[in-house]
Formats: sequence, C-alpha cells, structure tokens
Amino acid sequence: MWITKDFQDYEIIDSSNGMKLERWKDIYLLRPDPQVIWDNGNLLEKYANIHAVYYRSNKGGGHWENLKNTPSSWQVKYHDLTFCIKQMGFKHTGLFPEQAINWEYMMDKIKKSQRPIKVLNLFAYTGGASVACLKAGASVVHVDSSRGMIDWAKENVKASGLEDKPIRYLVDDVVKLVEREIRRGNTYDAIIMDPPSYGRGANGEIWDIEKDLDHLLTLCTQLLSKKPLFFIINSYTGGLTKEVIANLVKLRILPKYKANVEIEEIGLPITENNLILPCGITGRVEFYE
Repeated sequence: MWITKDFQDYEIIDSSNGMKLERWKDIYLLRPDPQVIWDNGNLLEKYANIHAVYYRSNKGGGHWENLKNTPSSWQVKYHDLTFCIKQMGFKHTGLFPEQAINWEYMMDKIKKSQRPIKVLNLFAYTGGASVACLKAGASVVHVDSSRGMIDWAKENVKASGLEDKPIRYLVDDVVKLVEREIRRGNTYDAIIMDPPSYGRGANGEIWDIEKDLDHLLTLCTQLLSKKPLFFIINSYTGGLTKEVIANLVKLRILPKYKANVEIEEIGLPITENNLILPCGITGRVEFYE
C-alpha cells in the first residue's frame, strides 16, 4: 500500500463506527467513511475540539452541523502546494489528501524528464494533480464537467502562486473531449484520470465507470505522445479491484507501449492507533524512455 505520511496540515486523528475525525490545519471535521467498520468509541464524546460534523440523511445526501465557528473557506499546505478547503454539500472538502503520494510521483517524473511535458488531467475536480504538475514545470489541460469545480481549481492554482503557468481549463464531458482531441491530432506525454463511479457530463451525459472506463482507456491510448511519460488511473469504486485495473492496463496500454506497471491501494495513517485507512486504488503506468 502507498501511504501519504508527511501532510503536515492534514491528519486523521481517530475513526469509529463509520466516521473519521480529521484535522485540516486547525479545523477539525468529523465525516463519514464507509471503510470504518470498527467501534472505537463515540468520537463526539471523546473529542471536544470538533468544529463540524457531517450527518447522512436516510433519503440520500446529508448536511453539515457546525458545532463551532467554522470558516466558509480556509487553506492547507502540502509542502509548497496550497489548497482551498470548503464544506461541500456531499461531505467532501474539495481535496483528497491520500493523493499526495501521487502528486509526489508526478512531480518527480516531470522534473527528471528534463523536457517539456504536456499533461491531460481528466475528471480533474479541484485540481490537486494539476497544481502538482504545474509546480513541477509541465503544461496542463484540466478537464471537468462542473463549472464550480473548474472555478475551485483556479483558486487552488492561484493560491499556489501558479496562475501564470500554462494551464487550460475545460468544462466538458471527458469522453467527448478525448474524442475531439483525437480528431484534432493532439497528443499528451502524461494522462491522469480520476473517474467517479457515476457522474454526468457538462450536457447531462451519463458516466458509469463499469460500462465506460474500458472505452475511455482505449480512446486515451490514442492521445499518448511518441515518448509518453506516465499514465495514472485512480479508482474509488469498491467493485474495481487491483486486478481489474491491471487487466485493463494489460489489454489497452501494454500491447502498444513498453512500460512498467504498478497498481496499489492508497491509504492514510490514523494517528490515534496507527491503523491505516484504505482510500482507493491507483494504477501507475511508467513508460520506458
């Protein structure tokens, strides 16, 4: 398992009964997590410093209950990267800290390549990977179907002092965008994708990872440059195991390119008892230069 251990502005303090207590700089949030199936006591009773709790609704969705004065937005740092954190309607905060282990990987590969690297970031959300790649010196095309997420990504790029770096923001359906890029003859040295289980494109297009990921991966192989650097696939979908991701890579990428493939769970440490919280799967394809 790949574990992010040095995110000083973030930690999981404790976990119990489907909830995790997190510190985001100096703000403490209690949020649901389906992986936490153990009982480690009532976290609301154990900790007096909790700013806000997210409660799920039996009808779907849920709401935040602020127990203390919680800012509408605040910033956290990962080394020299800065991100804006907010309480979103569906328990999220706009950042997945476990992805820092991938940010480090991307930045290292881009810096060591010593050549211009063009990155395509699909399902790019609020731009954690985009910020990391820009910081390392790459140019980035950042694609998401939500205008709100694109605007948030711009905030993160600006917060990290990278607004003058080469990045294009596209509000678009990922599959349609990739198909257009193929027709235009555009290519990329690195592709990152972080697909949700389900989603809607910019014009209401339906995304279903189990039905659509294989097709998207096939399309993306047509966008790789003659000397690609890396291809990263993240999955938070419970039904997609490491072996499923490995099979897709073997079928769609390895017949066309010589590459090293690593696929692992990613996770975050829990401070209170040294447990590790699983946070999904990452597949890294590193091409031989």
